[in-house]
Amino acid sequence: MSTRTAVVTGASSGIGAATARRLAEAGYRVLLTARRADRIEGLAAELTAAGLEAAAHPLDVTDRAAVDAFAASLDRCDVLVNNAGGALGLDPVATGDPADWRAMYEVNVLGVLHVTQALLPALTASGDGTVVVLTSTAGHGTYEGGGGYVAAKHGAHALAETLRLELCGKPVRVIEVAPGMVRTDEFAMTRFHGDEERAAAVYAGVAEPLTAEDVADTVAWAVTRPPHVNIDLLVVRPRAQASNTKVHRER
Repeated sequence: MSTRTAVVTGASSGIGAATARRLAEAGYRVLLTARRADRIEGLAAELTAAGLEAAAHPLDVTDRAAVDAFAASLDRCDVLVNNAGGALGLDPVATGDPADWRAMYEVNVLGVLHVTQALLPALTASGDGTVVVLTSTAGHGTYEGGGGYVAAKHGAHALAETLRLELCGKPVRVIEVAPGMVRTDEFAMTRFHGDEERAAAVYAGVAEPLTAEDVADTVAWAVTRPPHVNIDLLVVRPRAQASNTKVHRER
């Protein structure tokens, strides 16, 4: 296939799904990956019905054998959007659950490593490849209760920054997009293990948190810059959020 191809991980909901839509609208053949097959199959059907190119590939980014098999099945890859990730818990370091820390590291860091390593040969062979790593403002500053997630996103940031140095001189860009407060249907609910009250409190009084579409627009803009332009790091927050710990909340 001659159509430029973009792989989006974690495409079953939120930022991943919105990014897949935006890249499909921009003319890419979008390959949707996530663990929830029904979600990505539904999105692929929606995009195809709209006359866009998309296909679903169920995938767990923490399963290296599955990632390698997925990579081997592709005819080309021009863009990789490493979006799969997430937070678990808001406990202090003293009482944090090591299982949550391990799970966050597995998906936010090793998941990015697995998919990037597997697709890097195809991205390089494209002659104009782009790797996007969705980190977070948590990858650039700490906050109380965020230790495990902050550590994982710092790891993803370090991976992106190191990869950019190592690929200098090769036809592959490395872009990091670090969103701040984004209100999606699942992020806070997953973090608080389905506790609706705690999830809602994250956004209480914030008039306009970012949306998944806001972040997707940012990713699509960075990806569609001319090939010689690399957006090394783009931090995007809602106007109401000045830092990880300073947020304006209306009474």
